[in-house]
Amino acid sequence: MAKKEALRELQSRLAERMQAVRTEQPGMSWLAVDCAGQGVLFPLKQAGEIFEIGNVMPVPHTQPWMVGVANLRGGLYAVVDLAGFLGLRARPPEGQAREQSRLVALNGALGMNCALLVDKLEGLRHAADMRREDSDGSDRPTFAATRWSDAAGRMWQEIGLAELAGQQQFLGIAG
Repeated sequence: MAKKEALRELQSRLAERMQAVRTEQPGMSWLAVDCAGQGVLFPLKQAGEIFEIGNVMPVPHTQPWMVGVANLRGGLYAVVDLAGFLGLRARPPEGQAREQSRLVALNGALGMNCALLVDKLEGLRHAADMRREDSDGSDRPTFAATRWSDAAGRMWQEIGLAELAGQQQFLGIAG
């Protein structure tokens, strides 16, 4: 019970901080998440509400990374395992690992009822605290062009949710 209350408090604080950053702070800010051990950054202006994983109904004949659909605040959302889509793992987390997982909805302005399954919330990050990394020469998709590192040396991949939502591979959920 105490764990759930602590998680709710964390989510409330994160939501408050996200709103404050959206309205007050100039520059780039991200919601930081963990996907299969990889640090991922979502631009705050493109990320929507954060949800606990509830009842996700599987959809037959879809890609393995398409977890299913969920009712989130009365809306039907496609749920995509981001780590699965990126090729970082074959199956969504189960058991205890799933307890820390969250759904991050895409901002409604993107016009897509979709939520991304992430393994763990890591908080907020700001460009002033990060260093842009030079390209390592690998061919990255347009939605994942920029990499950043923090003061501790952890690498973070920025994922442009607007670009991701427009990708043919992302839209092609049929298996």
